[in-house]
Amino acid sequence: MSRGKISIVGAGPGDPELITVKALRRLEQADVVMYDRLVSDKLLEHCPPGTLKIYCGKAPGRHALTQSEIDRLIVDYAKAGHHVVRLKGGDPFVFGRGGEEALAASKAGIEFEIVPGVTSASGASASSGIPLTHRGTAASFAVVTGSRCGEADAPVRWDLLAQGADTLAVYMGVSRLEEISGELIRHGRDASTPAALIENATTEAERVITGTLGGIARLAVAMNVGNPAMLLIGDTVGVREMLRPSEWENRHIV
Repeated sequence: MSRGKISIVGAGPGDPELITVKALRRLEQADVVMYDRLVSDKLLEHCPPGTLKIYCGKAPGRHALTQSEIDRLIVDYAKAGHHVVRLKGGDPFVFGRGGEEALAASKAGIEFEIVPGVTSASGASASSGIPLTHRGTAASFAVVTGSRCGEADAPVRWDLLAQGADTLAVYMGVSRLEEISGELIRHGRDASTPAALIENATTEAERVITGTLGGIARLAVAMNVGNPAMLLIGDTVGVREMLRPSEWENRHIV
């Protein structure tokens, strides 16, 4: 039996309509789909009848499969001659572990491809009306994981991020908002810097909560913000205030 192939595919930031045409084509060709927690069920409807669908989502503290198990399964199914689609929220190469899965495929001698997706930072930015860059306000932005804040063995350079980018987009930071804001303020970012949390970005359940860097952790607790939520920090948060209110639905909270 000839070997199959592996397509590592970005599903976009939540709204199923934000998937790319190429990604949809890969789903229509799939024999096996291994999909993450934040992938819309509507996307799985594009799979052919008989496609094997395997859930391998990772919620904080709860993983359906370990990363090594996922790596092994995508390789094993491809070796058996199947076209495997590894469907990930956002973009596979932005905090998606797509690089690890590509390395596993390469090591096993399996043909693979990467199909990019709209990453959560740009999706949350566009959906909430908060630009990542804006002429005269922000000429740079950086993306960073918040899940490693405070970890001594794999520290994030908050000292550089505090001063090095106009806008910060923090993934997976809801549980560590107090530590993140504290690190940035300690390294020189003003506590009054505008900040926003975009919960369930681009979906019907989206909420946008705006405040300041110094107060966003308390707001998150008061508003019971949960995962997934993107934290945007910078003066571009104020651009949202200047947009016509009719452009934003009631699900957005200021």
